[in-house]
Amino acid sequence: MFIGEYQHALDNKNRIIVPSKFRETLGSKFVITKGLDGCLYIYTIDEWSALEEKLRKLPLTSKDARAFVRFFFSGANELELDKQGRALIPQNLIEYANIKKEIISIGVMSRIEIWSKENWEEYNNSNIDFDEIAEKMSELGI
Repeated sequence: MFIGEYQHALDNKNRIIVPSKFRETLGSKFVITKGLDGCLYIYTIDEWSALEEKLRKLPLTSKDARAFVRFFFSGANELELDKQGRALIPQNLIEYANIKKEIISIGVMSRIEIWSKENWEEYNNSNIDFDEIAEKMSELGI
C-alpha cells in the first residue's frame, strides 16, 4: 500500500526521483498514465494488470467506456527505475499534468499520484468539503 506525501523536483532530463518509501512496493518496472484531476497515476505491474482486466470487461458499445479506456491507455507508458531511483517521465505526461519543476508524490492505497506543486496546492485550496464527503462515505458503509 502506498501512503504519504513527498515533495521533490523534476530534473533537467525530465526525471523524477521516486520516494524511497514507494520503491520497494513499486518494483523496478511500473506503469504511468494520465490520471484524473490533472495528475498522473503510477501503478505496479500487477495492479495495472488487474485494472486492465476490469477495463477489458467494459462494454464496447458504451461511448463513455470507450472514451475512458482511450484516455487511460493512450497516456500509459511502462517505465523503469534507474539505480538512483529515478524514472524518465514522457513529455506528453509532463504537459498533461502541468509539471514545471516542483512535484508532489502522494500514496493513494494501490497507486501513486504525481502532481505539479501548483495543481496540488490548487486542489487542496479548492472548496472541497471533506466533512460532507466523509458523511457521504459513511452512508456507503465506509
